[in-house]
Amino acid sequence: MLRWIISPETRDLRDAPEFTAAVSALRSGQLVAIPTETVYGLGADATNPQACAGIYAAKGRPSFNPLIAHVPSLEEAEKHGRFDARARRLAEAFWPGPLTLVVPRRAESPVCDLATAGLDTIALRVPAARIMRDLSCAAGCPIAAPSANRSGRISATTADDVIEDLGQHIAVVIDTGPTPVGVESTIVALTDDVPRLLRPGGLSRGDIEAILGEPLKRTGADDEAPAAPGMLSSHYAPNARLRLDAQNVRPGEALLAFGLPLPPGAERAVAVESLSETGNLVEAAARLFTALRKLDASGASAICVMPVPCEGLGEAINDRLARASAPRP
Repeated sequence: MLRWIISPETRDLRDAPEFTAAVSALRSGQLVAIPTETVYGLGADATNPQACAGIYAAKGRPSFNPLIAHVPSLEEAEKHGRFDARARRLAEAFWPGPLTLVVPRRAESPVCDLATAGLDTIALRVPAARIMRDLSCAAGCPIAAPSANRSGRISATTADDVIEDLGQHIAVVIDTGPTPVGVESTIVALTDDVPRLLRPGGLSRGDIEAILGEPLKRTGADDEAPAAPGMLSSHYAPNARLRLDAQNVRPGEALLAFGLPLPPGAERAVAVESLSETGNLVEAAARLFTALRKLDASGASAICVMPVPCEGLGEAINDRLARASAPRP
């Protein structure tokens, strides 16, 4: 496994020999861990069924769970999906960025059926992370890239997280440090007359609805045939049990805190991680998965979670916590 550490001062990534190695790995059907602004993705050529099968095998991911195809531009996205006026407005407003659009799939799209889970729709995103866009351009393919972690477990927001979970399956790990958003992209489906929020994420519902000019209908969990990633009822889960909206800390629990003051019993918690002492939801989203991983490593049998307001990015945070606390399959 090659680990490529990119500093903020790096100018043209495409000149680096590691970039050439990553492109070669993608073209040959291997897996590459790629940072985006949201979380680290486990990348493969979305047109190569064997490469996408490698994603499912590495993650232990149900084969009915579709993958997001990452492309460098709206123009490229329109080669794979049919964009109506609503989808185009959202793409022009928020791409590149943490928004995934599920639209009708074009019959001529080379994205493989395994990546779309056999559906007649396709999930597309233009990420803000330049390295993902550059790799897609150089490799000449959309990049399928679910979060780079074992399926159902805590998403990876650092290269170390990726290596701990999946290092033995990956040809190249691209390391740009912690991801700035920290939760996955928001997924919106525009496949009929009703725009649907399939997964809250790094772009708030309010920002999307302001551009759409109409409300999003929330779609719940689907364990049988999810239309997009992140819709399984149990997902993002640590080994420890989660207890939500905790007003106190019970013996033997670790504490995931939000704001101050800490609840009674915090002084005897096995471990404490704060999402944001000031109650900042942007900071909380960026720290969520890292904090969960640290508390899970403490050996506590349970993690109690202080209440997080369900507004702005709080909707995405609470969605992840609810799925992490759901009964395991």
